[in-house]
Amino acid sequence: MGSEATKRTAYGDKQDIMDVNQIETDDTLYIREITIDDFAEVFHLGEQLFTSDYSPSMYRTWDEYEITTLYNSDSELCLVAELDDEIVGFALGTTVEKTNSAWKYGYLVWIGVRPGLQKKGVGDGLFNEIKKRMMEQGVRMVIIDTDADNEAGIRFFEKHGFGNVQKHVYMTLNLAKKTRRRAPRKS
Repeated sequence: MGSEATKRTAYGDKQDIMDVNQIETDDTLYIREITIDDFAEVFHLGEQLFTSDYSPSMYRTWDEYEITTLYNSDSELCLVAELDDEIVGFALGTTVEKTNSAWKYGYLVWIGVRPGLQKKGVGDGLFNEIKKRMMEQGVRMVIIDTDADNEAGIRFFEKHGFGNVQKHVYMTLNLAKKTRRRAPRKS
């Protein structure tokens, strides 16, 4: 790993890509790698963002293992955004190499920004940094998934060049509830 200066990207300077006025403060937004000391703050922000109200049919749940698992496998793709020494956003990603494929894929598993700071450039800064890091690791395609009803999320990703939107079917089976066995659907 490099020095703290090489692991931190400041946004808001004239030399960089983000205008600090997007955040409506005189402070600089810093994007840096997550540390173990950040886990609790990131976890609680994720709890605030990724609720059943956000996605009632969420097929993946937000829990403390999301952070630790990704940190242990790809810590350089686990980022936080800081403003006034407070974590205001995070992005957690990983890379995937498939057998018999020449391509390396990046998977942006989670990206979240504190309410009130959304649409102010924090998510853009996080995405741009994780994309840069994935490219440095040889990733050729970045994959995301989001709830089909998450219109703001879909607009965010389309703004960053994502396309080829696919609809997925996710089904659940409540094992705590007795169900009657039904005949299979005919095709």
